[in-house]
Amino acid sequence: MPLVRIDALGADPGRLDALSRAVHEALVETIGIPDDDRFHILTGHDGAHGTLRYGDYLGIHRDEGIVYVGITMRSGRTPAQKQAMYRRIAELAHAYAGTEPRNVFVTVTENEPIDWSLGHGVAQYVTPPA
Repeated sequence: MPLVRIDALGADPGRLDALSRAVHEALVETIGIPDDDRFHILTGHDGAHGTLRYGDYLGIHRDEGIVYVGITMRSGRTPAQKQAMYRRIAELAHAYAGTEPRNVFVTVTENEPIDWSLGHGVAQYVTPPA
């Protein structure tokens, strides 16, 4: 069950939805999450009340089309699965939201089953519902 945070500069609700769809489809295709396992936090930054900073680190030129995607998920995916996920997110973000692949910045934070409570104050991956 990944928790996804997407922050995009100059993003209206339509672009945020397209980015969310792109990330979700990539997660389903590349790491096998269930289709109904969709928990996303979407934030658009207008440049006045909130903004994003970026640079040309590692020779990748980024601009105002920058999108940060933070994925928190249980550990266990292989490096090949993660690389496929990054590639697919960039492809679909371009196809659905017009975001240049160079502007798609993805981070993954992994944790263990005990680190999740999906409701009712229970760690469902450790203690199944009664």
